[in-house]
This record gives sequence, C-alpha cells and structure tokens, in this order.
Amino acid sequence: MNRKKVLVTGGAGFIGSHLCKRLLDMSCQVICMDNLFTGDIRNIVNLIENPNFEFIKHDITLPFDIEVEQIYNLACPASPIHYQHEPIETMKVCTLGTMNVLSLAVKNDARTLQASTSEIYGDPIVHPQVETYNGNVNPVGPRSCYDEGKRAAETLFFDFYRIHDLEIRIARIFNTYGPNMLPNDGRVVSNFITQAINNRDITIYGSGMQTRSFCFISDLIEGLIRLMNYDKTHFIGPVNLGNPYEISIKNLANKIIELTKTMSSIVFKELPVDDPVKRNPCIGLAKKKLNWQPEVSLADGLNKTISYFSSENDRK
Repeated sequence: MNRKKVLVTGGAGFIGSHLCKRLLDMSCQVICMDNLFTGDIRNIVNLIENPNFEFIKHDITLPFDIEVEQIYNLACPASPIHYQHEPIETMKVCTLGTMNVLSLAVKNDARTLQASTSEIYGDPIVHPQVETYNGNVNPVGPRSCYDEGKRAAETLFFDFYRIHDLEIRIARIFNTYGPNMLPNDGRVVSNFITQAINNRDITIYGSGMQTRSFCFISDLIEGLIRLMNYDKTHFIGPVNLGNPYEISIKNLANKIIELTKTMSSIVFKELPVDDPVKRNPCIGLAKKKLNWQPEVSLADGLNKTISYFSSENDRK
C-alpha cells in the first residue's frame, strides 16, 4: 500500500500527538520529530509500536534531511510560561527552525502547513478577529518572542511560496484544549482544572472579564487536516481555526467549579503585560472553504479534559 509520508514537527506535544494519531488512523506513514522541550514522550507512547510511526528526537533549529510528502510544522513552545522562560530559543524555532522546515519542503516538493496562532493579532482592536486584520502587537514586550516569532514564520512561508512556488498552508490556531495538555503549562484551562481537582484556589489574572474562545482538540485536528488536503482551488490561508463561542475567564472558572464539584475559591491577581482583553475568531473563511466548524460543546470538551486530568492525577 502506498502510504503518504508525513512529517509532524513538535509531534510529541499537545496538538502534535493528537495529529500523529489521526494521521495514522488515515493510513499515513508518520514521522514525529520533537526535541521534547515541551513535548512529552508519554503523549506518543501508544503510537511507538505502530510500524507506520517513527519518532526522531531532534531540534529543528538544526538542519535535517528526510524524504516526505507533507509537513505539519507545529514545533514551538506555545504557553507563556515556556516561551517567556526561553525567549531566544522560541524566536530561533520560529525563524531558523521554520527556514529548515521550508528548505526541506523545497527539496522534497512537499506541501507544508504552518501552525500559526491567534497571538499574531496581539491585543486586537478588531473583534472578532478576521484574517485580513494585521494585528496590534507589541514588538518589544515579554510575549513578543512568540507573537513576533509566529508573524515572522508566516512571512517566511509566504516568501518561500512566492520565490519557490512552494505549496503552503497557514492555520491561525485559537485557544485549544483537551487531553495531553501539560498540567503546569500556564494555560487557563489546564490551570483551572488542575487547581480545581486538587481543591486549590483558582487563580484569575485580571478582573476575569477578559474573554477567550476555546476549541476542543478533535475539532482543531479536523480543521488542520482539511486545510492541508484542500485541493479544490488554490487556497493557502491564512485561515482562522477556533471556536467562535466567547466566554469570560471568570465564567470559565465558574463552569469548571461546577463540573468538578470542587471546594475551590476564586482569587484574583494582576493581569500580565500585553495579555489580550478579547480573543475570538471569525471562522467564516474556514466555513466557506473547508466546510469546517467546531462540533464539540464547551461542556462536553471540559468534561473530557477534566476526566483526563483526573486520571493523570490519580496515577501520581
């Protein structure tokens, strides 16, 4: 059987591990590349014995050479705790690492998808965010290594497209959650659930009136695969992938308290620098081109995520 050979950089991470599993289910031959800085080998341990799966421990800021037909470039720390701890390495992944990925893509004539982010919109003054909005980003703040790094990666993708006629796809991923998230990654869903199931105070930064929209991991993976394999017309993106249902951080905390039946209280702390007040995707383009929209409700997704974190907690 002629299996499509697919490289997933950052494949042992939260999103990457789910993507690897889905690609295997689609009868692809999957190469998972990760330096395990924020990825976790436990996320892919159930895949390693699959004969169509290969794990390579490697940092994409260093050159590499593999024969592949498609590349999903997911390699980059995605939580503020991690990218602010290693800001220079984060920028290197987004620039040098992206250059290495794109150079490999040119050599293989491989279609390549960049996992970009809603953070390229910064603290937006356009709401909801549409792909034509260029963003409101601080280039010298503590989050800039990630925000500007991802913006630079998009620029590199489009330059390789123009100069080398490379087949590219760009997905701007909004807040995503689900099993395989790290419990200590500093993201709001994992923070709240971890605190709740341990009956610790739930920490809200700022007033809690800031809003986000949360997409369950299975919905995001479906969107990524549809974007990568969309061939009806010449459509490369960028395209927003996220859930347009908007909720305040305070209401999210109360929802998790209700679902976990915790005794936790809510405490408030100072809002971090450059933390966006609003974040919500316009997904009209994804609906029109990919026939994609999220299907998992917030309540169902949170219950699945709580169940995952509770089982992980029980193993300790």
